Amino acid sequence: MAPSDELDYLKSLVTQLNEKIHAMEEKAKAAASARKTPAQQLRTILIGPPGAGKGTQAPRIRDEFCVCHLATGDLLREQIAKNTALGQMAKKIIDAGELVKDEIMVDMIKDQLENNKACKNGFVLDGFPRTIGQAEKLEAMLEARGEKLNSAVELVIPDQLLIARITGRLIHPASGRTYHKEFQPPKKPMTDDVTGEPLIQRSDDNVETLTKRLTTYHKQTAPVVDYYKKKNLWAPIDAARSPNVVWENLCKIFREGPQSS
Repeated sequence: MAPSDELDYLKSLVTQLNEKIHAMEEKAKAAASARKTPAQQLRTILIGPPGAGKGTQAPRIRDEFCVCHLATGDLLREQIAKNTALGQMAKKIIDAGELVKDEIMVDMIKDQLENNKACKNGFVLDGFPRTIGQAEKLEAMLEARGEKLNSAVELVIPDQLLIARITGRLIHPASGRTYHKEFQPPKKPMTDDVTGEPLIQRSDDNVETLTKRLTTYHKQTAPVVDYYKKKNLWAPIDAARSPNVVWENLCKIFREGPQSS
């Protein structure tokens, strides 16, 4: 083969390879950006008292499963801060000393599912629903979207252990990162490991307040747990165990369904 023919041959090979690489790259991009079907999505609820570990596990679920973490308290504050129509309605109700209506809370969740790109693969709900009425409205909203919950995971833990956990809890206000004076201390006392900003201890993280909150929580949550038990969505996890063991049990439920717990 003459040198010029060999050169042309090699050039044609390079062109073919580049075309093949481009086609494979486009195919990979399409697969990555393709919206998951409802059957592939993760839609779960984390149920548990303050200090059970929802704040530890929910961000991990968000990152691992590429879903959005919807903490209704944060959503409410965000809508009010942005002065949205929903936020204005909620602020009027709060300023009047009343509880925000279930419809407003469900509409806030719906707004996130429709407009937050992070929710395209599903969500983990934290702090909602707290009543059967809220659970029913959430279910109706999801049904209207052609979706349904995969699981309702309850982090179960004795009250006394919770009180010990919470009274030592430290919080980074801007990010919501949590530490514990004894069990998970920051590298530098009262300082966030990531930003170096100061940590705070919530004023209501004391034994008396916590005991009242836990009593209210149990009265309020028991009917919701029963509701999801009847729907075969409830899955209990021993939240007294280490965070890594809790995480392994969560992943098992998400892979195999609530009946695997």
